[in-house]
Amino acid sequence: MRFVICDVFTDRPLAGNQLAVFPDAASIPEHLLQPLAREINFSETVFVYPPADPANTARIRIFVPKQEIRFAGHPILGTAMVLGAERRLDRLVLETRRAPVPVTLSGDGGTMEQPLPDVEPYRHADELLAALGVERSSLPVDRYDNGMPHVYVRLESVEQVAALRPDMNALQEIPDAFGTGYNVFAGSGERYTTRMFAPADGVPEDPATGSAAGPLACHLVRHGAIEPGTEITISQGASVGRPSTLYAAAEGSSQEITRVRVRGSAVIVAEGRFALPAEAPR
Repeated sequence: MRFVICDVFTDRPLAGNQLAVFPDAASIPEHLLQPLAREINFSETVFVYPPADPANTARIRIFVPKQEIRFAGHPILGTAMVLGAERRLDRLVLETRRAPVPVTLSGDGGTMEQPLPDVEPYRHADELLAALGVERSSLPVDRYDNGMPHVYVRLESVEQVAALRPDMNALQEIPDAFGTGYNVFAGSGERYTTRMFAPADGVPEDPATGSAAGPLACHLVRHGAIEPGTEITISQGASVGRPSTLYAAAEGSSQEITRVRVRGSAVIVAEGRFALPAEAPR
């Protein structure tokens, strides 16, 4: 069972968000998928299969340490880089459980077209603010779902974001914590710093969250913080020693988002093989 490790949303090794990709997962027994993701213990692990639609490049399944998820950003970009290098492709369409996602590769990076998110006010905002240890958000606390639900809290300064010490147990006790990412950010204009917490999914803090980058741009457009189409630069991961840079843009208007793009770099750093019997413990 061959796997490739890449670092995503960085242009240098040993930074960004780690990803393990199994480029040919068709022969891996189903009951080994989640244990393999737990063994690797990255934010996400991807298993690649032949596409359901032959017009697309591949079908992918994405696992966090505790469950399979419908959609994620850095796994799509990283998998596109791995498959693009191996198959000599510069444009791919990866089928996820949420939707097919087009990715265009250029040099050491790529751009993905993300699904448009559903949005609603977050029902558990008070519990979230208390678990984060902050008094208020300077923008409404909204929940976006593009296949991976994310909630956004805006603070007044980057220093406040860096100083956060969330109560991880309290975060896990929020009613919809399982499967939800909690994002705290600050910044202005075209530059923002963010941190994302998902302890209920086995990811206390994520180094780079591509699925949250697009909705962050949507959030800023919807609430008038930036103009539609503005590409923002997002810094993430410094607090966990893996600095990352993401770029995102939301087009349309404050009333209706029509297109979401996220781009970044990725580097392949290692590959290896698992040798496990088919009857490995379930």
